[in-house]
Amino acid sequence: MSNPHGSNFARRVGWGINPAVVVVDLVRAYVEPEGPFFLDGAQDRVLAATAELVGAAREHGVPVVWTVVRYAADLADAGFFAVKVPALACFADGAEGGWGELVLALAYDDAVLTKQHASAFVGTSLAATLRARGVDTVVVAGVSTSGCVRATATDALAAGFRPVVVDEACGDRTAALHENNLADLDAKYADVVGLAEALQHLGGR
Repeated sequence: MSNPHGSNFARRVGWGINPAVVVVDLVRAYVEPEGPFFLDGAQDRVLAATAELVGAAREHGVPVVWTVVRYAADLADAGFFAVKVPALACFADGAEGGWGELVLALAYDDAVLTKQHASAFVGTSLAATLRARGVDTVVVAGVSTSGCVRATATDALAAGFRPVVVDEACGDRTAALHENNLADLDAKYADVVGLAEALQHLGGR
């Protein structure tokens, strides 16, 4: 991946020895054409890559954590996020459409974490959940690259984990948003890798 920031950036954080896969907000709102956050072309790639990533994690005993966004019916717990992005009301309790439903099947030991902000770490038990399982590397997949994926990867670094973002398993409304944010993440906050490298590491623990 090209580095737009120069030689003082884009060093490698590297993989630890105990990864976990965190799949961010891969719900109907992003992958169905009528959804308020539809990816418009990237959804098939993201779904296929994430399914492969999660399958490898389960096969090799790597924990998988899914995140979803949920708000009270009156959005009282949404703060200014829902003011900035009114379409988030689709994730309120009782909202029509079922847009917050996960679109890939869960396994019996997958964890599902509810959040109200972009980052999966803000206001949640994610860091404690990962540390309790000895995790040192957070492998991030899901949507959207410029929003919740970016925020989660950045906060993983701040929380003392090695953040790895899997290119093919993330997506955004446009290719430019996806690619520009991956380049920036790779330069400053995370290691961006291809699916093949991620699968190799998950299988070679």
